[in-house]
Amino acid sequence: MEMKDKVVWITGASSGIGEALAYAYGRTGARLILSSRNEEKLLEIRSRCAGRSDHVVLPLDLAAPESLEAKSDQALREAGRIDVLVNNGGVSQRSLALETTLEVDRRIMETNFFGTVALTKAVLPSMLKRKNGSIAVVSSLMGKFGTPLRSSYCASKHALHGFFDSLRAEVWRQGISVTVICPGFIRTNISINALTTCGDAHGVMDEATARGMLPDTCAERIIAAVEGKKAEVCIGGREVVAVYLKRFAPALLNRIIRKTKVT
Repeated sequence: MEMKDKVVWITGASSGIGEALAYAYGRTGARLILSSRNEEKLLEIRSRCAGRSDHVVLPLDLAAPESLEAKSDQALREAGRIDVLVNNGGVSQRSLALETTLEVDRRIMETNFFGTVALTKAVLPSMLKRKNGSIAVVSSLMGKFGTPLRSSYCASKHALHGFFDSLRAEVWRQGISVTVICPGFIRTNISINALTTCGDAHGVMDEATARGMLPDTCAERIIAAVEGKKAEVCIGGREVVAVYLKRFAPALLNRIIRKTKVT
């Protein structure tokens, strides 16, 4: 895929899907802006990205939405424009709703929803001015249905669908595409880094995640969906079937979820 000289900003770029996206977009000839909280890891990833020596490392914290307008201004100063914004940063959860502190609920929503929305709002005016741009948001299959131990995570992903579906309807006439990506089980550290009842890291790799799709494969499918200006895409293995069960046989899906071992 030819994206020479296009500017792609990826959040959550220090690991998992974001890291894989950095390598994949780098191979297309794009110039990258790589963001997460871990500047050291971002520098390592930049050094391994193909094609360009002027990729930008721009650390940020999605849990501090008030700082993101300044980060957007910095990105635009350094790169000149943003052609593709990939909102990939986020955090998962492994805790019962009743036992999870409200502080953790808010932290998950702040990172996954409000941070993503704040960064999008900061970047959007520059895209509208040029009447061109693509916005992608990495949601989850959990944005389509819910399972135990992920109540706030699911809530944050459901919220992303509502916001970005509405945004798409508002900006399509101005040449802006909005793609919502719903990964299933992807072989990343998402469960290891997931928050527990008091905000500690779960520290355990889920069996289903360990058997999931390789991040590189997921990244290639995301890039194809964004370039194809798809409204939404579900990526994964047989777990994607749950989306269709939710739509056409919700009672059956409820029974399956209740009986499935969820970790």
